[in-house]
Amino acid sequence: MLDDFLVRATLAGLGVVLAAAPLGCFVVWRRMAFFGAATAHAAVLGVALSLALSMSIFVGVLAVSLLMAVTVSLLSDRGYAMDTLLGVMAHSSLAFGLVAVSFLSDVRIDLMAYLFGDILAVGRGDLAIIWGGSLLVLGLTLWRWQALLLTTVNADLAYAEGLDPSRERLILTLALAIVVAVAIKVVGVLLIAALLIIPAATARPFSRTPERMAMAAAGLGALAVLGGMWGSWQWDTPTGPTIVCVSATLFALLAGLARSLPGRHRAV
Repeated sequence: MLDDFLVRATLAGLGVVLAAAPLGCFVVWRRMAFFGAATAHAAVLGVALSLALSMSIFVGVLAVSLLMAVTVSLLSDRGYAMDTLLGVMAHSSLAFGLVAVSFLSDVRIDLMAYLFGDILAVGRGDLAIIWGGSLLVLGLTLWRWQALLLTTVNADLAYAEGLDPSRERLILTLALAIVVAVAIKVVGVLLIAALLIIPAATARPFSRTPERMAMAAAGLGALAVLGGMWGSWQWDTPTGPTIVCVSATLFALLAGLARSLPGRHRAV
């Protein structure tokens, strides 16, 4: 069954959504949308380093993403504004990555595949990495769910409960870095943030609890993957962008529906 490239591509998309959905909820609640985009931009530098050192793309992207997550988390505790840090690091790492790629004259690289994804080229090894990373992130999120939720709602209350908000923020940023590393093959650098944010934002008006919002986001993300795969097959469009287009269409349709419903609910 895994010899069918469409099956592998669909499983890869569902694997990414499994991890991205709950993290996307925290991104929406904490207003960290720019962090996802910034980490994704840094992934270009990871791609360049991987090719220069002849190592796995996943390893290089994960290393750079984790380094950026840790750096932003540490510097934000020293008085730097988060949006300023992300702006500096996102654009700097993207620029350095693109310059580094230009020096790789002896390496053939399809930059578009890394910018917008190449889900149809996912192999068995890629599938193992995607699902392994996604299950790791999902397990970490479930383990720290209450702590992450409490620090998101009220940092002072978290302190009173013996939790360290800075540590929980670091855990969240590390999990986001892993998602970026596994998602780059599916939707690419420029669309990773969309896969994190749009399903969660779509699910928010219809969710009474955080847990329901996370599950609804996962369902909407899975629907976007399946719809994007079908649309790409039918109309011969780029698969990664088509998945994001379907997700955005769902957001637009359900946002209009949410406005017409009395007594709308928001999880957080």
